[in-house]
Amino acid sequence: MASRFLGVVALSMSLAIASACAVPRATAVAAETPQAEEIAKIVREAMKTYSLRGVIVKVTKGADVVTSQAFGESLDGVPATTEMRFRNGAVVFAYLGTLLMLFVEEGKAKLDDTIDRWQPELPEAKAVTLKMLANQTTGYPDFETDPKWGDAYVQNPFQSWGYEERLKYAFSRPQQFPPGTNWSYSHTNFMILGQILSQIGGQPLDVLLQEKVLGPMFLTHTTASQTGSIADPVLHAFDSERRQALGIPPSTPFYEESTFWNSDWGTPVGANQTTTIDDLAATAIAVGTGKLLTPESFHAMTDPNLLGFGHKQDNCAPSCFTQTEIYNYGLGVVRTGDWILQNPLLGGYAAIEGYLPSAQVGISVAVTFLPGAFDCQGNYPNAGDPVFRDIAAYMTPDSAPPQAPPFQKATC
Repeated sequence: MASRFLGVVALSMSLAIASACAVPRATAVAAETPQAEEIAKIVREAMKTYSLRGVIVKVTKGADVVTSQAFGESLDGVPATTEMRFRNGAVVFAYLGTLLMLFVEEGKAKLDDTIDRWQPELPEAKAVTLKMLANQTTGYPDFETDPKWGDAYVQNPFQSWGYEERLKYAFSRPQQFPPGTNWSYSHTNFMILGQILSQIGGQPLDVLLQEKVLGPMFLTHTTASQTGSIADPVLHAFDSERRQALGIPPSTPFYEESTFWNSDWGTPVGANQTTTIDDLAATAIAVGTGKLLTPESFHAMTDPNLLGFGHKQDNCAPSCFTQTEIYNYGLGVVRTGDWILQNPLLGGYAAIEGYLPSAQVGISVAVTFLPGAFDCQGNYPNAGDPVFRDIAAYMTPDSAPPQAPPFQKATC
């Protein structure tokens, strides 16, 4: 089975602050301007290059909407629209980072608190800190890379995954490295962080996120579910990642609808969300400006503090690597150059929301895929990423994020 994380990070691995004053959510209606037309050209060219089925994009500058457009189809004969909903995956990690910093500001926790205060039974609980969970330096194995979990997932991608069940998969393998000594992407970290944040706040995580993060960010169409359901209107997704696991030969066409696969495996309990391009764009602005945080908290969450940290290691390859200008991790957010972003890829959906504080430019992209996007093993890149980078280079040529080389498809 193709790893959803590896699809997201492959681009960044192979290539490998701001004022905290709040910027209003962009609400103006985008006009047909030369900028909007140029962005449409960028998107249409990307659709050809990356075999994209549907693309929804929104670009903002300050309080103005530069463009908000949808391209291609959701289903055959059903055009994509800017109102359609899709999965936001790892964008939730930015909400968790925000919630964590809010609790720090309230004096309910400190970043250097060890997690034995809340989860004493976990391995290395007296050494792992809240900060390590949020910046991916715990050394905890990612349950998503466990072969037994992978087998169970591909057999039934509609099932729900509980906290204790995922913990068993995660810790069926040994610690990858001593806490704080390396960096490795692991869904296990944020699953545990979400559980602890619920304990700190004394309420279910979905309630805390709604009251303290989503509501204050005015995200009116971002909702959580324990199932794979998505409210209408839906941007439908299609996928080939189960090809190898199901034993389908490379020469045999394979392309299945994945819209309603349950993605709760990838996020903490209570944070399996769907969203719209408007809410994704509002997230980019709110997270990228530190709208809900003090300047100190904002910098702790988003500064490139791990730049140059981490190294390759056999027992966590390829998810452990040195943090570079192209990709370095904050607390639930990614830095690329001076841009602050998240870039989920899961079940045939890819997306990215990014913000450049110095220019007050936000770019949000959601994409789905045609059969040509997948290689002979069912792998595929986060094609929202190059779309974002090309638009960013156009909008902010002096502060463009680093560009990635093309995705290398497997040969069979």
